Amino acid sequence: MKAEFEEFRKQTGEIRLFPESLDDLWHLKHLLREGDLIYAQTFRSLESQTDKVRPEKSEKKPVRLGIRVTKVEFHHNANRLRISGVIVHGVDEGFHHTVNLEAGQEISVIKHWHGIDLERIERAVRASTAGVVHVISLEEGYAEVYRMRQYGPELFTTISGGSGKREGTDARSMFFGDAMAAVQETTGPLVIAGPGFVKEDFLKFIRLRNEELADRCLTVETRRVGKGAVQEVIGQGVLERITEDIQLAREVSLLDQFLARMGGDGAIAYGIEEVRKAIAFGAVEDLLVIDHLIRDEAITSTLEEAEAVRARITVYSSEFEPGKQLEALGGIAALLRFAIE
Repeated sequence: MKAEFEEFRKQTGEIRLFPESLDDLWHLKHLLREGDLIYAQTFRSLESQTDKVRPEKSEKKPVRLGIRVTKVEFHHNANRLRISGVIVHGVDEGFHHTVNLEAGQEISVIKHWHGIDLERIERAVRASTAGVVHVISLEEGYAEVYRMRQYGPELFTTISGGSGKREGTDARSMFFGDAMAAVQETTGPLVIAGPGFVKEDFLKFIRLRNEELADRCLTVETRRVGKGAVQEVIGQGVLERITEDIQLAREVSLLDQFLARMGGDGAIAYGIEEVRKAIAFGAVEDLLVIDHLIRDEAITSTLEEAEAVRARITVYSSEFEPGKQLEALGGIAALLRFAIE
C-alpha cells in the first residue's frame, strides 16, 4: 500500500491510499466505517436515474464520485472491495452507488483517524516498501545468507562456528550471535530455513535480543541447506505469501504466550471488561483483538486507551485459526506486564 497524507486537523483529514494487493484491500475493509467519506473513480450511467423505463441498457462511463459509506464488503474470490453508500459529490447526488475497488485503484478517505487506523496503514505501507527479502540457510555451526533478487538468490555472506562447548564458552551461542549480526541490519523479511530444530532455536535466540528483527522472521522447514534450501523456499511459494505469513506467525506466537499464561502466572486478561480494567491499571503489554471488533467505536476507544499506556496492538484476522481461537475468548485479550486481581 502507498499512502499520501493531506492536511490534518485534530486527527481528521484526508489520506490518499493506493492498494497494491489483495492484502491491501483487506486492510481497507477494516479502515472504512459507516459514515466515512470516500472519493474514487468509478463507473456510472450518466443518464437521469429517475428514468423508470429504458429501451436498452445504458452505457456506463468513468466518473469520480464522493460517497458517504454505508456498507463495506470484501470479496476475496473476486479480488475486490465493494464500498456502498450515498453519493454526496458528483453526478446523481443523493442516489446510492457501489464502488468496486481493485488493487491498483486510488481511493481518498476523509474521516477522523484513530490511532489503530494509522497503525494499520503504517503496517500496510511498511509491508509494501520493506527491504529486500533475505533467506538464511541454517544448520549446526554453518549458515549462508542469500539476498533475493529478481533474477534469483544472491549469496550475501557465510557464517561458520562450533556447535558445542569450547574453552568455557558456548560456541553455539557465539555462532548464533555472529549469524544474527549478519542479518540484523537488513530491513525486510527474513526467512530462516533448514532441517531440524536449529532454526527455531535461532529464532528464540533472536527474540530475546532483538524483537523487531524477530517480528520480521519466518521459519521454513527444508530438507536441504545452502542454495538448495533457498530453492525449496521458493518452490513452497513462501516468498509470494511472506507478509501474510509473518503477520500470522506473530499472531500464533502471541496467542501461544497467552494460552501458556492461562495455566501459569495469570498475567493475562480477556473479555472487554477485564481488558479495560487492565488498561486502567496500565498493565497491558500486548493487546490482541479480532478484526471485526475494531469497527465498533467503543472498542476503538479502548484500543486508543491501550496505546496511551504503550501497549502493542495486534489485529487478528477472523479468517485464520488464531483469530478463531481469539474469537472464542471474546475477541479481545491481553498479555499483561504484571498480574492484577
